[in-house]
Amino acid sequence: MASMQPVPAVSNPTSPTASSFDAIVVGSGPNGLSAAITLAEAGRSVLVIEAKETIGGGTRTAELTLPGFRHDICASVHPFGAFSPVFKAMPLERYGLEWVEPPVELAHPFDDGSAAILHRSIEVTSGFLGDDADAWRSLMQPLLDDVEAIFESLLGPLRLPHHPVAMARFGLAGLRSIVGLSKTSFNDRYAPALLGGIAAHAFVPLTRPPTAAFALMLGLAGHFVGWPYARGGSQSITNALAAYLRDVGGEIVTGWHVTNLRELPPARAVLFDTAARGMVDIAGDALPSGYRRQIGRFRRSPGAFKVDYALSEPIPWTNAECHKAGTLHLGGTLEEMTASEQAVADGKHPANPVVIAAQNSRFDPTRAPDGQHTFWAYCHVPNGSTVDMTGAIESQIERYAPGFRDIVLARHTINAEEFEAYNPNYIGGDINGGLQDLRQIFTRPAPRIDPYTTPNPRLFLCSSSTPPGGGVHGLCGWFAAQSAMKRVLR
Repeated sequence: MASMQPVPAVSNPTSPTASSFDAIVVGSGPNGLSAAITLAEAGRSVLVIEAKETIGGGTRTAELTLPGFRHDICASVHPFGAFSPVFKAMPLERYGLEWVEPPVELAHPFDDGSAAILHRSIEVTSGFLGDDADAWRSLMQPLLDDVEAIFESLLGPLRLPHHPVAMARFGLAGLRSIVGLSKTSFNDRYAPALLGGIAAHAFVPLTRPPTAAFALMLGLAGHFVGWPYARGGSQSITNALAAYLRDVGGEIVTGWHVTNLRELPPARAVLFDTAARGMVDIAGDALPSGYRRQIGRFRRSPGAFKVDYALSEPIPWTNAECHKAGTLHLGGTLEEMTASEQAVADGKHPANPVVIAAQNSRFDPTRAPDGQHTFWAYCHVPNGSTVDMTGAIESQIERYAPGFRDIVLARHTINAEEFEAYNPNYIGGDINGGLQDLRQIFTRPAPRIDPYTTPNPRLFLCSSSTPPGGGVHGLCGWFAAQSAMKRVLR
């Protein structure tokens, strides 16, 4: 694996200025920073501690391939970042955060040169779905009419819905597998493949519920707020959060790898933006053995294998809509993708993986030198895999863009095991904070009325191992901060 040092985010102090704090946050991903900001805005003294020399967790950007080519190390496309009520409540645009929205949110090409697309407009999207145009409108428009109510209910811990009619309508479609929903809703190949590729973001076999819910949520986000990038790279989100945190009184210390609670300055509360297992490792016997056993049973998602490319020119897609799309799903038909994702769940490496890709520099020229481009692509692999999937990924790209390999200037790869080495929160390459199937969506990481609390009243978990799970949205941190203020930081 090539060097993965991120571009420096901000200049940080080497030690805290105070001897004690109301709260300490371990980890500086978007959830940790959002938790710290929420507490600081409420007048609490907060220290964020980051093990790396730069902040950001999975929201970092670095020159991984060649000088001048800026690649997002993990997260790159941010539909829920653009929607997030947490981010919207912060003046992040004053600190340099700017969203870039491509003309087409998502393209899903086929072997015959056609493609299904996701566009902000339901009407435009429907025009690319063949015989299923009316079915798409019938499925998505009623949900889009209630989208804010649906997001409010689902993007957080399990609770009584404030909008039961909207949630009942969503549940009829969402509490199914995407394969099941497609069989009863569509007749053509385009809409099932479009939703199937979106559902693959869940890291769950497409024959299992609630993969339909993942597809509908992300599809609705595309129609509602789009699937944007952060200009300059995902690091821009981190930088804006950190700058705002400092202005509301929070502190950040980098290069401090916390291994035991006893290392920390005195604090009334400690919030962990870490994997659940990482929290347990640090807390040790400050958490009861029964709870530690529960965390030990928390199931991981499959891993990820990722390739970042420096390209000499734009990708030669066969389909014209692919040139307009920020995100691409390269996996063929729903049947092909179902087989691929099932193979991963069975511990195998598919020959034709579902490739999730982003061509950021097509719409954000800050990402690469003039006339050249970056490309971000990954596929799913068994947790802990060390297999090199570069060939399989490039075969899928060449399938829809013949001649792609001829424009590659440099590659950077990272396998599932290396992902964990880069960020210990990505256990076995699990970039999703734990499996998000029907059993673990709301009970992550252990069944509790308040999933952000632990049996120790001063210890809290604020990472993607809590609801609503993976993604750059800050919601896990916001909810955890609310819990801390109710419990110990009144």
